[in-house]
Amino acid sequence: MEYQYKEVRRELAARADTVIWLDHPFATVMTRLVRRTVRRRAGRVELWNGNQESSLWSVFTDPEHILRWGWKSYGRNRARVRALVGQVVVVRLSGQGQVERWLTGPLAAVGEERAR
Repeated sequence: MEYQYKEVRRELAARADTVIWLDHPFATVMTRLVRRTVRRRAGRVELWNGNQESSLWSVFTDPEHILRWGWKSYGRNRARVRALVGQVVVVRLSGQGQVERWLTGPLAAVGEERAR
């Protein structure tokens, strides 16, 4: 689930018993966001309903540009997930190495069983 959308955040938290938090370093998040945005813009990739990434130059003029949003929301999103500690089980995976170990660890077999 995406926990960033204000409209559904309360309902999602109320129904969740566990949250897997991908707490990557800021540099990793921004590098991935920039690469993905540039790739989508250069390839004129359709995102949804015919929408495309806005001009890369608009990062300087559009306060809602995805790159500016990523920069501004990183800290806020971390604080939101931290606030869940004590309400639900929060599994914090900090960095891609921890994500890979989680995905190939003991719970990997559980996912395989559910897929059958």
